[in-house]
Amino acid sequence: MTIPRLAPFALCATFFAMTVHAQTIQVSKDNRTIAITATDKVLVLADVATLHIGFIAYGPDSDSAYAVGSRTSNAIVKALTSAGVPNDSIESENQNVSPVQEYQIDKLTPAEKAQRKFQVTQSWTVRTSANDAAKVLDLAVKAGANQSGQIDWSLKDENAPQSEAATKALQRARIVAEEMAKGLNAKLGTLLYASNETQAEPPRPLMRAMAAAPMAKTDVAPLAINPRQIEKTATVYAVFAIE
Repeated sequence: MTIPRLAPFALCATFFAMTVHAQTIQVSKDNRTIAITATDKVLVLADVATLHIGFIAYGPDSDSAYAVGSRTSNAIVKALTSAGVPNDSIESENQNVSPVQEYQIDKLTPAEKAQRKFQVTQSWTVRTSANDAAKVLDLAVKAGANQSGQIDWSLKDENAPQSEAATKALQRARIVAEEMAKGLNAKLGTLLYASNETQAEPPRPLMRAMAAAPMAKTDVAPLAINPRQIEKTATVYAVFAIE
């Protein structure tokens, strides 16, 4: 039988006191133990999507840019709420009115530069079900959200898959402990101690367009977007008695 490859383990069979995660376990000939560290994971399809949507609008002066930005801003939010997205699922991230820097428009014609003296930017996060992500993004873009596209995937219930990963890790630890016990001509006994250590998920880079894109035509189909699988990992330290 092939033993799954795991994190390092320790076999303790001499008389000494062993401290494990703030708990002391007495080990002797009458109370021998096998200590195992095992890691396992589960993959779960995301059921929540958090969309990052926003826009950039220009004008020849601050007032003109703000007027265009105001119309675009309200059009985007109206499109979302009219489609049934709750107000409390739409959260503002940032908004800004500022002059356009010369390097941003240095390749434009003089006429185009004159129409882009000031800019208005605004962005939101919109929380929706994973299945509705493409629909919500499509609504926002067609309403003028030309700085959109990043989606953060998550789960409504983070605890269930984490518990499942811990259970699988503990089962893996027991399998290895049983094989070790056989090698010692012993029988695996009861579980004396176990601890679960959640593995941190690495941050994902935020990617967002940096230049305004033309507004999508209303007869264009939404993008094909599929929810991501989310990995939950758990590491279990388990101490078993051997008989």
